[in-house]
Amino acid sequence: RSLVVVHFWAPWAPQCAQMNEVMAALAKEHTQVTFVQLEAEAVPEVSEKYGISSVPTFLFFKNSQKVDRLDGAHAPELTKKVQRHISGTSLSSSSSDSAKEDLNARLKKLINAAPCMLFMKGSPKEPRCGFSKQMVEILNKHGVSFSSFDIFSDEEVRQGLKTYSNWPTYPQLYVNGELIGGLDIIKELEASGELDTICPKAQKLEDRLKSLINKAPVMLFMKGNKQMAKCGFSKQIIEIMNNTGVDYETFDILEDEEVRQGLKTFSNWPTYPQLYVKGELVGGLDIVKELKESGELLPVLKGEN
Repeated sequence: RSLVVVHFWAPWAPQCAQMNEVMAALAKEHTQVTFVQLEAEAVPEVSEKYGISSVPTFLFFKNSQKVDRLDGAHAPELTKKVQRHISGTSLSSSSSDSAKEDLNARLKKLINAAPCMLFMKGSPKEPRCGFSKQMVEILNKHGVSFSSFDIFSDEEVRQGLKTYSNWPTYPQLYVNGELIGGLDIIKELEASGELDTICPKAQKLEDRLKSLINKAPVMLFMKGNKQMAKCGFSKQIIEIMNNTGVDYETFDILEDEEVRQGLKTFSNWPTYPQLYVKGELVGGLDIVKELKESGELLPVLKGEN
């Protein structure tokens, strides 16, 4: 069959159950489409290969090629994407225009996702072309703070951004939502000394981690946030914390790969969630459970112990 929609889901996330119902309704309506459910944490290799960092996430395949993705529980958007891919090129001009508007809004959001955004092939840790590799090396050499987007992960963004910015190649660097240019331009700016004045400087990672750990008296680093945990362990720790009545702040490590990896080394603690009180690591879910059972959790959270 031409179109396959794969839902990466988790049994602990209620929003996934809702989206499974939406998929069931779409399956009845579009019998020519294959809908598949995959439990994300049960297939870690597959989830990692396709960059699944939260649930629900939907991937769209045509003729075994990934053509699109949707992150989050957006029923109208899922319906729209399914219809768009079924129609293929036979879109009416009005729906084509609205699809273009949707894409432009998405591109604008991505470009403004960080003060300095790099659209590249691969990731800063694993660039997948020589130009992207050189670009990352220059930015790192100058201590530039930047986020990145892998254009291989989304064909719609890859093609759409070329038209949107009228720039035909990758990598592309944006600062404050404005296109700076590709590798040649960045090399010229580096040679003239202008690069340091244009791009925001990175705060040293260690300083940044210390600042985040001390952002609130009780800080929880987790997958997701208070409102929506994105893994079973994070969900359990949130439930325990909420029952204590103690105020706490959270940081979603899925939103920041640098913090996610850096904090493991900084604290010498390899997993998440991680709980800190007054800048000191308390531990992960198991430690918090032990403290709760022994009656020590409340004094620890209040900094009395």
